[in-house]
Amino acid sequence: MAGTTNAFEMAQRQFDHVAELLKLDPQVCEMLRWPMREFHFRIPVRMDDGTIRVFQGYRVQHNDARGPNKGGLRFHPAETADTVRALATWMTWKCAVADIPLGGGKGGVIVDPATLSVGEKERLVRGFVQVVWRNIGPRQDVPAPDVGTTPQMMGWMMDEYSRLAGEYTPGVITGKPVGGGGSLGRTEATGFGVIYTVREAMKHLGLDSTQCTAAIQGFGNVAQYAAIGFNELLGGKVVCVSYWDREDRASYTVSKEDGIDPRFLMSITDQYGSINKAKAREAGYVLEDGGAWITKEADVLIPAALEGQVNAETVQKIHPRVKILAEGANGPTTPEADEVLKARNIFVIPDFLCNAGGVTVSYFEGVQNDMNFYWTKQEVLERLDTKMSVAFDSVLQMSLKENVYTRDAAYMVAIDRVVKAMQLRGWI
Repeated sequence: MAGTTNAFEMAQRQFDHVAELLKLDPQVCEMLRWPMREFHFRIPVRMDDGTIRVFQGYRVQHNDARGPNKGGLRFHPAETADTVRALATWMTWKCAVADIPLGGGKGGVIVDPATLSVGEKERLVRGFVQVVWRNIGPRQDVPAPDVGTTPQMMGWMMDEYSRLAGEYTPGVITGKPVGGGGSLGRTEATGFGVIYTVREAMKHLGLDSTQCTAAIQGFGNVAQYAAIGFNELLGGKVVCVSYWDREDRASYTVSKEDGIDPRFLMSITDQYGSINKAKAREAGYVLEDGGAWITKEADVLIPAALEGQVNAETVQKIHPRVKILAEGANGPTTPEADEVLKARNIFVIPDFLCNAGGVTVSYFEGVQNDMNFYWTKQEVLERLDTKMSVAFDSVLQMSLKENVYTRDAAYMVAIDRVVKAMQLRGWI
């Protein structure tokens, strides 16, 4: 997160602005500005050397009017309660704008997973479940992988919950390994979902995708498949990606004049997203400062890292050629930066629409778990494409109808759906 940006304050400011546009009742606003439930807890873990280390954990459930809470579990050394609150809030809007019957949740543990052995990670995730298992479940709150967590960890969590509940319960966790209750297409889902919305934005703006270039921040799962999708689904060219180098404790932008090959870069990337610098240079890649991605001459910018990366300072560096900002990350753009983007008429695909592919396929995974019947990858991705395209169109039509910024339009669609669910249930 950049500077002093507080993600939850940002989420509340975004909500307050749209609540005013919608003329929401102040009492309803108060219900939606804050999570319905929060769990703060400590997780003791026996380390490999026999010592016991205690980790701080969180699980936040923002609003379940439309269905069980849904959201990832992060392992990150800079995790905070406010970050988790913000992400849970955005998950509510994300599920609503994608029109899937789920609410918003999020979890976090303050830890650098790179410092843990495989056994320590397993004991930590099982410890997390042991603390919260009575407050999660297929009809309550369904965690999933996020920054610093993996499908294997989700498999361990599902196993631990099933052991405690006394029955096999695959639907308690999504993002599980294929063969262990996971869904085909989940790995690609968020990144490809970003690209499906970029494609729809290009159609609206009259752009030829085969003639367009993109600059991407990040090289985790979302960025990797967004890069692959931009190349292979749209026929465009990706000029750069960025990544955090764990050895140097610094970020780098990796670029190539004739376009990067994301599959090659993935082959020289470790499990935590650090690219092998020597091999990249050997292959003709240029390594620049981590912030260089936002300055690139490109048609599309895709921030796919952490919150607050497009802020009052960095937004000034965006090249005049940029026409689309597609938010692959959660909360990458601050309200101050939004004002500049509006003034420059850059088409913004807001985060909780743009990156809703992951939670959509997580929903598909839960459906498959319930049926005990599993779809092909093609079926999953076709259903995802349809969902993302319909969601994009609903936001675009709201934006055009009300003559409002796309972020405001997405909030208007999402908040309206949540409020209607609260009314139908008699909460308001």
